[in-house]
Amino acid sequence: MAYKCVLSFLLITPYILHCTTAAVHSHNIDTIERESDGSYRARDYDHYTDAGHNLEFDHEAILGSVKEAEEYDKLSPEESQRRLAKLLPKMDINGDQYIDRKELKKWILNSFAKLSREEAQERLLEADENSDGLVTWAEYLHDTFGANDDEEVAPDDTGDTGMLVREEKKMWALADKNGDEMLDLEEFEVFSNPEEHEAMQPFLVSQTIRERDHNSDGRIDFKEYLGDRAASHDKAWLVSEQDKFSHELDLDGDGALGEDEVRRWIIPDNDEIAEEEVEHLFASADDDHDELLSFPEVLSHQHVFVGSEATDYGDHLLGDRFDDEL
Repeated sequence: MAYKCVLSFLLITPYILHCTTAAVHSHNIDTIERESDGSYRARDYDHYTDAGHNLEFDHEAILGSVKEAEEYDKLSPEESQRRLAKLLPKMDINGDQYIDRKELKKWILNSFAKLSREEAQERLLEADENSDGLVTWAEYLHDTFGANDDEEVAPDDTGDTGMLVREEKKMWALADKNGDEMLDLEEFEVFSNPEEHEAMQPFLVSQTIRERDHNSDGRIDFKEYLGDRAASHDKAWLVSEQDKFSHELDLDGDGALGEDEVRRWIIPDNDEIAEEEVEHLFASADDDHDELLSFPEVLSHQHVFVGSEATDYGDHLLGDRFDDEL
């Protein structure tokens, strides 16, 4: 695909790369939810990558919707700024025309919840074969594996959650709060994103221990933590994992992970992720360093908070250093 780009002179950013085709956000519901070590993938897993800073995460953290973020990417800078300006009073809880850290964190956490609901809704629409707004286990099996019943699914097959099917079925029953053997949107969201729902986290911890605790002592030692991964890595990786296990995960230093330590290991902390995003956005936009984001400050850095047709492709093509180098 060809991109036609020209330098635009705008009031907001002196020089930005204008391209006629906006980039499409890469986040989607098919993203694998578990990392190679067995932990659940955090929402900000691709915020910073080897390729640099990914603005998509910032935009979704503000808009609370992948679809809406994609829509902003196609807007003109003027329309993008106009819509962002309408959001700011909603973020400003106390109405003082400034956004403080607590207000921004609360907004971001709410965005995470909206993103979780959006993901579940899109996934439900795919699995709900009779379009009744509910998903049965049979519909889920058919959509995920092309199977008509449990007998057609291999014991070592894994579903959308990265679990074995038998474990998924246990979690399905746990998510089915009213016991009608079908999941509505709220229940399906819990099933689809169990790591983000406190009621499901004890199950995830127990499931991880069942999966890895080969000596049946109720805990996970370093060898069990490594699992099959050790065979495909070198000594330097092994030393790095030993350091992580000993100094980040094994908090009581007894050589093994108990339930609380397993929880801290496998469950992403959205509160901590939101705090880090607040720190990033303030570092990017709090020009006068007064620990408050004024509406003009946010609008003058609109490319950080939301996308637009004029900025998105240029940011991905040249990175955050483009403005500085010009």
